[in-house]
Amino acid sequence: DALRREADAVGGGAVAVPCDLRYDAAVAAAVSRVAAAFGGAPDVLVNNAGAFTVAPVAETPPADFVAALEANLVGPFRLVRALLPAMLARGGGHVVTVGSIADRSVFPGNGAYAASKHGLRAFHEVLRAELRGTGVRASLVSPGPVDTPLWDPLDPDNREGFTPRAQMLAAAAVADAIRYVVSAPAEVNVDELRLSRA
Repeated sequence: DALRREADAVGGGAVAVPCDLRYDAAVAAAVSRVAAAFGGAPDVLVNNAGAFTVAPVAETPPADFVAALEANLVGPFRLVRALLPAMLARGGGHVVTVGSIADRSVFPGNGAYAASKHGLRAFHEVLRAELRGTGVRASLVSPGPVDTPLWDPLDPDNREGFTPRAQMLAAAAVADAIRYVVSAPAEVNVDELRLSRA
């Protein structure tokens, strides 16, 4: 329902395609729906799905650690793996990976999230090296804290050491940065863009 509301708000033929990134079959079905709706593979993939929990390493259940890797690292890999062949065959496209300040910095209680985002940054670097000269671009956009519903269970305004929501980046600002990255001239690749609140 949330995806459909967003698609309706965007307009212009936007289509909501729910997908559980933990499953290859679900990703394949979603890619088929996108191809059917738009006549082929997309020109741009923005990998922005993610999960975030806070717990000390000694208190993090292994299942939560695996879930963070599935959502933040394996899911993006599945989407790239599903969509990249068509981009390569076409000789053009753009893969934008949304990282985090946690893909370079570490914070207490961030064991699962930081591990997944560091891995995602490494995956992006490998992808960028492999795509050089193919016409397909790869960019990493790494924002600091962004005010999204991801924070709702954590209530950062009332937790010591957390950025208050009023001091976080707006989601629209991150979207503008992604628009900048994908609208760069074809001969320009924005390798990495790090964002912070001014």
